[in-house]
Amino acid sequence: MPHSHPRFVSRLTRDTLALILAGGRGSRLKHLTAWRAKPAVPFGGKFRIVDFPLSNCLNSGIRQIGVITQYKAHSLILHIQKGWGFLRGEFGEFVELWPAQQRVAETAWYSGTADAVFQNLDIIRDHSPEYVLILAGDHIYKMDYGAMIAYHVESGAEMTVGCIQVDVERANEFGVMAVDALHRVQRFVEKPSDPETLPGQPNRCLASMGIYVFNREFLFAQLNKDAAIADSSHDFGKDIIPGILADHRVMAYTFRDPRSGDAAYWRDVGTVDAFWEANLELIGVTPPLNLYDKNWPIWTYQEQLPPAKFVFDDIDRRGMAVDSMVSGGCVISGATVRHSLLFSNVRVNSFACVSDSVILPDVVIGRNCIVHNAIIDRYCRLAEGTQIGFDSDEDRAAGFYVSEGGVTLVTPEMLGQDANHVR
Repeated sequence: MPHSHPRFVSRLTRDTLALILAGGRGSRLKHLTAWRAKPAVPFGGKFRIVDFPLSNCLNSGIRQIGVITQYKAHSLILHIQKGWGFLRGEFGEFVELWPAQQRVAETAWYSGTADAVFQNLDIIRDHSPEYVLILAGDHIYKMDYGAMIAYHVESGAEMTVGCIQVDVERANEFGVMAVDALHRVQRFVEKPSDPETLPGQPNRCLASMGIYVFNREFLFAQLNKDAAIADSSHDFGKDIIPGILADHRVMAYTFRDPRSGDAAYWRDVGTVDAFWEANLELIGVTPPLNLYDKNWPIWTYQEQLPPAKFVFDDIDRRGMAVDSMVSGGCVISGATVRHSLLFSNVRVNSFACVSDSVILPDVVIGRNCIVHNAIIDRYCRLAEGTQIGFDSDEDRAAGFYVSEGGVTLVTPEMLGQDANHVR
């Protein structure tokens, strides 16, 4: 039987300030990020991507969190204000929104991940943490950051990089590192064309998760040094990490499942195909990401909605969903849903059929529609008889986006509809 894994909720996590870098556009998600930052993209039926690092912080005992925003952040800001305002400021707990506000120069928007933190050093100093945990705001995973911070302190590191093993074919999407026998980082290359593989494993590489732990004063010193370099891109992976390896102790922390010791679940849902696949993975009988884990809940803004409803039971007009997840507020009215994930407030009307699809909130699917292998963005209204996902050429001719993997993405703009741009 798997042994229980203790959480590292201690002075270490209480003395840690977490910074979630949530300003990215996520251009590989195409039209899904036309009106929202990637961390604000809905995921898993009722969540947004940013809820995962935020929930990890809360479950790890980290109650001081700054969310650094920039690109089209309105829906992200609204979501955090509605769903993450329950921490108590009088106890030193907070989730603060740190928008790009030109704190160091009137023309200085964030130019890289390191610059985004550098421009907020005065706020970090005011909070006076012992450790600063820097997180990407656009990945799906469950992780106890306390264990990583404890490893950082025990190893005497000045910086620790969270890492996972990836296939060599995907390694050019990440920062790739080489470590010695004690897991000290020896080399680090951001998105290499010829990635260095693990010893004895020619098909695997050690990749950065975009998760870093810094000692406070060391972070301040390195960011000030980098800011003074005119030709720096001011990025942790491209500039900060490679520049400190020779003279400072940088350790690698491999993220594993605490129960089995195997590779843990971690997804970069950075493409349309990856987003579609990661959502549909959740439908499985034993999905790799367990959203029903009471010991590690994922918190979010909980809109008050009625239960999902399935109506009509005629032979040719039966409201039903099979091998699917259906969120609150949905009405399946004499329609069939198979192996699909429906977010909140979706209505599927009579004689329609939805299969292998991800339907975002507030979508209406008209009568006799057939939707297959698709992502339907928020607020879409599919007219009666619409067919999507069966002929890629027809979908492209209709103005829809078809991914390399054959997933059709539809947004209100593609349908010629006025949509609420607060998505």
